Amino acid sequence: MTRSSSIVEYSSLDTTRPHPVQHGKSEIRVMSLKRTFCPTLALTLLVLSGLFASPQAATAATRHCPFCAAPSLTLSEQLSQADAAALVIWAGAKKAREVNGKRLPSETTYEIREVVRNGRGAVKKGQQVRLSRFRTGKKGDMFLLLGSKATRVEWGSPLPVTETSYQYIVQAPSPETAATKRLAYFIKFLEYPDRQISDDAYAEFANAPYKEIAAVSKLVPRAKVARWIADAETPPTRMGLYGLLLGLSGNENDAKLMEQKISAPSEEFRLGIDGVMSGYLLLAGEKGLPLIEQLKLKNLYLVDAKGQVLTDAKGRKKLVPFSETYAAMQALRFMWSYADGRIAKPRLRQSMRILLDRPELADLVIADLARWKDWSIQDRLMTMYQDKAFNVPAIKRAVVRYMLVCTKDVPKKGTAGPLPKHAQSAMKHLALLRKRDPKTVMDAERFFFLK
Repeated sequence: MTRSSSIVEYSSLDTTRPHPVQHGKSEIRVMSLKRTFCPTLALTLLVLSGLFASPQAATAATRHCPFCAAPSLTLSEQLSQADAAALVIWAGAKKAREVNGKRLPSETTYEIREVVRNGRGAVKKGQQVRLSRFRTGKKGDMFLLLGSKATRVEWGSPLPVTETSYQYIVQAPSPETAATKRLAYFIKFLEYPDRQISDDAYAEFANAPYKEIAAVSKLVPRAKVARWIADAETPPTRMGLYGLLLGLSGNENDAKLMEQKISAPSEEFRLGIDGVMSGYLLLAGEKGLPLIEQLKLKNLYLVDAKGQVLTDAKGRKKLVPFSETYAAMQALRFMWSYADGRIAKPRLRQSMRILLDRPELADLVIADLARWKDWSIQDRLMTMYQDKAFNVPAIKRAVVRYMLVCTKDVPKKGTAGPLPKHAQSAMKHLALLRKRDPKTVMDAERFFFLK
């Protein structure tokens, strides 16, 4: 297992990871964390919300959309991998039965209407295909059959299609086509009325790296995307992508729309809000940070438009959900990794440092600041190490590994001159920690790797 130089015992929780599955209006609800540290609850929340990343997930960051659901095999990819493919119509079906004392299995018969891939000559128009499974249907129902060819074609499960979705599939650019040409085709079908088509078009973007998505920013239907973000009926799983697209193509009015979306007080887990925050920062730049900082990083409680703390029916203050704060962290990470200096890196470090005072987040923040080479917090971390409020093994190990990373941030071998001051200071801090807490230092070093 490899870890980046900023990784402690978790990856730096990069911006890509599988999100929780959400169907229609049902959703996984994630309760707010109390602002007293509970490591088990914090870890559980991260796992349940799909936000805890493995080192492999960090690597995937450069390969897939940062704010989309886990990549899936799209229809065009499935078609390209098939040896045989055909548009078929349902012709009839029979359930398992006995004939002349012999037990016959269920079967469904289809007639090939169009050949898409001929499986080395094994597929012909008008040919009947019998699959040994029962499927109800009516005459004229259309399906796409995909199969692999060995000695004969082995067909997979029929995929129901309409004339429109079939044409969408067969006209789609192949996976070998340049990404910008592919996305230019699929962008036209985002939020298409046929859910099969719109889901697949979304999946194509989910599979695309940020760089390729940014390359088609001029093709984004800006006004439509803004409406989708404002529409409560938009599938929440797509909100992160749409936030990103609007950030790449929007204007000042769109920034205000996104500001309203971000500012809306919510106790629910808002899937995709990290993408909306990131899109907002792409549009607003550094001027957008104060809003994110105040509402998501500094505030412990939800507030209304006038800044008044909201309470429930029993008069208890409503906590800012952990998921909202974490989404803001994701937005900062995105701006650091992808936004090409849209916000100066020292300013992003400043925003992330706000969360150092939060025990339930400190270990994650320390890892990010190590990855960002913010060596200005060494003394603060040493004070934190002795603070009872931060007396948590994960935080202590994070501090040790921060110091280890700092000592490694030195000129290449053979470079003349003394070690940088930050490295010298970190070495002294490590020596002190080894003396005070040798077991924690040993545990932290055990799984410490640098790329």
